[in-house]
Amino acid sequence: MNGAGLHEPTFLFADLAGFTALTEAMGDETAADVVGDFSAAVRELLDEHHAEEVKAIGDALMLYAHTPARAVELGLRIIEDVGSRHYFPVVRVGMHTGEAVERAGDWFGAAVNLAARVSAAAGGSEVLLTSSTRDAAGTLAGVELHPRGRRAFKNVADQVELYAAVRTGAQTDAGLPIDPVCRMAVDPNHSAGQLMHDGVDYHFCSLECANAFSGNPWRYAP
Repeated sequence: MNGAGLHEPTFLFADLAGFTALTEAMGDETAADVVGDFSAAVRELLDEHHAEEVKAIGDALMLYAHTPARAVELGLRIIEDVGSRHYFPVVRVGMHTGEAVERAGDWFGAAVNLAARVSAAAGGSEVLLTSSTRDAAGTLAGVELHPRGRRAFKNVADQVELYAAVRTGAQTDAGLPIDPVCRMAVDPNHSAGQLMHDGVDYHFCSLECANAFSGNPWRYAP
């Protein structure tokens, strides 16, 4: 059982929050292309933030950051640079800092499992982190950590305190409108269509999505 030993890095999981809706609306081929574009865009940010890709899992990337402060900054850049693009699904990031074991380029342990669960709990365009990452990161210039309460996770004995990382002074809801059918971000200046339902304007990436919505808006409207 002797391996590379225990380390305490920060693990991040970044994924496409609306991937199931995207697949249903656009089909498997288009969805696979989007995942490829997402992965390539995230990989371009890794060297700058002293981070490494561990593996891809479906529409998610598991990442390893050498320092928690860099991990938080990387998470924000993924949301800002990748998830804010026109005609791209909403992105979310979750992370946790803790001990793990490295074997043959992969990582194992409770810290990895918790990071994955934190990512699943994150909302669209949100960077969610545990109190362990917050404490390890220390003061972050230009970043605010907003409390998100305590959360119980499967196979985790104690509730976990969570925080959302937000740029200082940023408007947390200032992203592009989201197509309610495929969950793509849509620039209103380049949308294929616009419909109003119950007093709310919806923008669409394609006429197919607009037609699907108009045929059954109650299926897609919140």
